[in-house]
Amino acid sequence: MSRRSRFARAWLTATAGALALSLTACGGTTKESVASQAPAASASASAPASANPGAPLKEGLKLAFLPKQINNPYETIVDDAGIEAAKEFRGEAKEVGPSDASASSQVSYINTLAQQGQDAILIAANDPNAVCGPLEQARQKGIKIVAYDSDTSKECRDIFINQASSEDVGRSQVQLLSELIGGEGEIAILSATANATNQNTWIEFMQDELKKPEYAKMKLVKIAYGDDDDQKSFQQTQGLLAAYPDLKGIISPTTVGVSAAARYISSSKYKGKVTLTGLGTPNQMRKFVKDGTVAKFALWNPKDLGYLAAYAAAALASGQITGAEGEKFTAGKLGERTIGADGEIILGPPFTFDKSNIDEYDF
Repeated sequence: MSRRSRFARAWLTATAGALALSLTACGGTTKESVASQAPAASASASAPASANPGAPLKEGLKLAFLPKQINNPYETIVDDAGIEAAKEFRGEAKEVGPSDASASSQVSYINTLAQQGQDAILIAANDPNAVCGPLEQARQKGIKIVAYDSDTSKECRDIFINQASSEDVGRSQVQLLSELIGGEGEIAILSATANATNQNTWIEFMQDELKKPEYAKMKLVKIAYGDDDDQKSFQQTQGLLAAYPDLKGIISPTTVGVSAAARYISSSKYKGKVTLTGLGTPNQMRKFVKDGTVAKFALWNPKDLGYLAAYAAAALASGQITGAEGEKFTAGKLGERTIGADGEIILGPPFTFDKSNIDEYDF
C-alpha cells in the first residue's frame, strides 16, 4: 500500500465517528452596503426546528462561501473544493469576499448574500462578533449559517466545521517546534489577525502547553501579527529576527504567514539558525522544505474541509440536521459525521509534512 493510500485510510479512520465537522468563484457579488434593519422573526424562526435524518438533499441549493479574504491561497483551496462538492448534490455554490481581513470587512457581503436569498452562507470569520448582527438577520430569513476554519460566536451560526481539534493544533505546534530545537531557546509566534478566532484559540493552547515542565527552557518572547498579508508577514518576520537576536524558533499557524516567513529566512543569514514551523500547504512549502529552510510543518487537507462544509450546509438546508449535538449526516465520500457540543464538527487530526513525504501531496 502506498504512503498516500495509508494516509488517506488513516485520515478517514481518524475522522469517521469523531465529532463530525478557502479562489475562483462561480459569479461574485458587488460589495454594496445594505440597510441594517432587522426583519421580524418568521414563524419558523420562532419555533425550534426538528431534524429529519431521512430527508433527501434538496436539488438546486444556493451556497455562498465567504472567506476571510478573497486572495488567500489556503482559502481558495477550501472554497474551490466546496464549490465542486455542491455539484455532487446538484447545488450551486460561489465564493465572494473582501480583499482584506479586517474585522468588519465581511459585513456588507453578508447583507448582500441575505438579499440574494442564499440557502446557506458559509463563513470563515475574521472576527467572532463583528459578523453576528448581519448573520442573525440572515438566519431570520431562513438562511443557514455554517462557520468553517475560523468560528463566529456560537450564537450566530448553526454549526462550525473545525479543521481539527483546536487543542490538538495548538499543542502539537509547540511539540513539533520543541522537537526541532531540542526543547530550549527563545521562540515567537507569527499569527494572522489579532481577532481571528482560530488563531487565538490555537495560541491559547500553545501558551498552556508551554507551561508544562518539559518546556521550562523554552521562552515565548513575542506574538506578532501579519494580518494574513504576505508582505506584512514578511516584514514581521524580519522585525522579529532583528529584535530578538537569540531567537531559536518561530511558529506561524497561518498559511500566509508561514510561507512569507520561510521566504524571508531562506535568503537571509538566519537560514539554518532559526527554526520555522507552522501550518502550510505542501505546494506552498515544498521548495522551502527541499532547500532546508523548513524541516517540518503541519496541516490537514483543506480540500476535505471545503467538501465537508458544503455537505453540512446542504444537510442543514435540507432539514436532515438542525445543528443539535448528536445529530448525524452523510458527507459524501467523507462518510457519516456527528455533530458535537456547541454545534462543532471536527474534520480530523493535523498531519506532519517533511522531506520524506511532501512530494506525495498536491494541494
